[in-house]
Amino acid sequence: MADEKKFELVVCIVNAGYSENVMTAARSAGARGGSIVRGRGSANPESEEFFGVTIQPDKEIVLVLVSADIKDTVLKAIYKNAGLSTEGVGIVFSLPVSRTTFDLP
Repeated sequence: MADEKKFELVVCIVNAGYSENVMTAARSAGARGGSIVRGRGSANPESEEFFGVTIQPDKEIVLVLVSADIKDTVLKAIYKNAGLSTEGVGIVFSLPVSRTTFDLP
């Protein structure tokens, strides 16, 4: 369908305790909400050297479904407030969503 709305799933993995920083940034960029999942990292020393940070094992994974037209704005806002150079040491990326069961207004 030509008028079908496109969505992206923005995923941010941050140190435990920093998911609110992610959600505040996402909302400021137009996102409406998200889901927070607790996780545990299993990085090896090479990963820590590659990213140039000490990787803490306790994580929070923030999932935010956004319309494709605001994805870049949301990614940039999250990275600025919770990216690798912050205390949250977050990594953020997006994945295309091929289908949803609803349509955001």
